[in-house]
Amino acid sequence: MESGFAVIGRLGIPRPTVSLNSSFLTDPNNSNNNWRAHFFSSSIRLPNQNLVVRSLGTETSITRCEATQASNASVIHELADINWDNLGFGHVPTDYMYIMKCAQGGNFTTGLMQPFGNIELNPSSGVLNYGQGLFEGLKAYRKADGSILLFRPEENALRMRMGAERMCMPSPTVEQFVDAVTKTVLANRRWIPPQGKGSLYIRPLLMGNGPTLGLQPAPEYTFLIFVSPVGNYFKEGLAPINLVVENEFHRAAPGGTGGVKVIGNYAAVLKAQQSAKTKGYSDVLYLDAVHKRYLEEVSSCNVFVVKDNIISTPAIRGTILPGITRKSIIDVARSEGYQVEERLVSVDELLDADEVFCTGTAVVVSPVGSITHLGKRVEYKNRGIGVVSQQLYSTLTNLQMGLSEDKLGWTMRLS
Repeated sequence: MESGFAVIGRLGIPRPTVSLNSSFLTDPNNSNNNWRAHFFSSSIRLPNQNLVVRSLGTETSITRCEATQASNASVIHELADINWDNLGFGHVPTDYMYIMKCAQGGNFTTGLMQPFGNIELNPSSGVLNYGQGLFEGLKAYRKADGSILLFRPEENALRMRMGAERMCMPSPTVEQFVDAVTKTVLANRRWIPPQGKGSLYIRPLLMGNGPTLGLQPAPEYTFLIFVSPVGNYFKEGLAPINLVVENEFHRAAPGGTGGVKVIGNYAAVLKAQQSAKTKGYSDVLYLDAVHKRYLEEVSSCNVFVVKDNIISTPAIRGTILPGITRKSIIDVARSEGYQVEERLVSVDELLDADEVFCTGTAVVVSPVGSITHLGKRVEYKNRGIGVVSQQLYSTLTNLQMGLSEDKLGWTMRLS
């Protein structure tokens, strides 16, 4: 069966239209009866019949299909049979994951698509013992015509390379990263929610999987990508969230790793986050570790403050993650005539703001309804749903989902 896909976008690297074979290879002598898949196409040309696929020793009957026309032939894009109206932000196992390895001091070369499942790690691996690992997060959206959009994947690739350098790890090139993301998304395209129902969250991981007992860089590294269909990150959805300012714990310190997406940054916020959630808050807003009065970020997203139509956000100084949604919102806001300042923002300014909102890959834009600081609760007008955050949310999500023209060249179209 032969099929192809066109990759269209503007990354500054060539993206030819390619035709690839779709094949599933199985070893009958494998006691686990596992399928080993090399699946790099976006669609399968089939006659009008029921389709049954056998994967990991089980049979799955595909009952929901989306049909389109291409080259005067019927092309079937099957959809997973799940409740698309009830997606949260949790892990849903999909079909395939991408894995690529390299040795310390070497370069990543050829990756492999294989069925999603557990991976094997040496108990002495660098990632388990010393936290030598990074991750990224981005999304794929399905358009009404069935095509798929990625949003600025090259930015995630560049950020991973920056983090890898900080963590003494080799990293895929930008081209390798984008190619791997593309292949993983297309292999799992039946898990991309219909337009307006959510998105496919893409999680690239880079970790030191090689064994090392002493404190040193691991001898081998794995680049892995898995995906999951998701809905809203916060249970409130697009409703305002309620934050509490954390005064005891800190997310990062100058000279540390707060500015890169290392796995340890996130485990360190769990204690404060869980404590806040038991008290009814949505999440925690952290202050700087030196002066304890300047805003840094929320557990997993950046923060913006609006006063008199001027948008302010904490400057990137090594302790704050340079969010790609943050960067995009700044550019969109400036293109729409807003003044945006990247600087130190005090907690006093936060409490006196007209509106506050958070940005991130998972949340996109999330308005803040209230802030609690040292027991004092401040509520924002219209329960936090401000004009600025609404406008920026609509502009960015319409662009991400292909509902408006992409004049900035940020989206990458897979069809």
